[in-house]
Amino acid sequence: MITAAARTIILYFLIMAGLRLMGKRQIGELEPGELVLTMMISDLATVPMQDFGIPLLAGVIPILILLSLSMLLSQMSLYSLRFRALICGTPSVLIRGGVLQQEAMRRNRFTLDELLEELREQGYARIGDVKYAVLENSGQLSILPWARTQPPSAGQLGLEAEDDVTLPVVLINDGRVLDKNLSACGRDRAWLRKTLEAKGFRSPKEVFLLTLDERGTVLCVGKELDA
Repeated sequence: MITAAARTIILYFLIMAGLRLMGKRQIGELEPGELVLTMMISDLATVPMQDFGIPLLAGVIPILILLSLSMLLSQMSLYSLRFRALICGTPSVLIRGGVLQQEAMRRNRFTLDELLEELREQGYARIGDVKYAVLENSGQLSILPWARTQPPSAGQLGLEAEDDVTLPVVLINDGRVLDKNLSACGRDRAWLRKTLEAKGFRSPKEVFLLTLDERGTVLCVGKELDA
């Protein structure tokens, strides 16, 4: 039992480290090479966890080789556009100027039903409303509509719109003070203590969430009391 637990923990953290090296992506956004790598690593990790007769290194070494190969291919793709196109592919335009590109659809085995479904999911009922539709390497469909079908912006309407978008920074997360974020905002514990007292809290442990945006606006949410 201890051997099984140790093997599982080692392989788990090894795979997690490998996925972190691949970057922050969702499964649906993986490029072909990354998807293949993920599937192969999962298969290689399963065998040593189930069969104790197989040495742990029999699973660890192939995983490390695959991760090293993936990093090597990523570096090569940075220096060669042709190599990147060979490994990752290139985007395909399925709608150009409002016209279906049937050859591109056949080449990517993208059916008309799939295209219409993607358009409806993004709020377009007719092909004529779309100027460009690009099938990305990840399999996602990027849609660029005609100007006449886009919602008008404040600038197009001649309105003066104030740019009030700010990025709040979390200073307290479930009772824990994030000192790094606090310093990045130019604040200290003394400021935090005064702010909590003004909000009616005696300790950060009583706060579920506290954020500070670029305008100095504080959002403070207290913890719910247990019933």
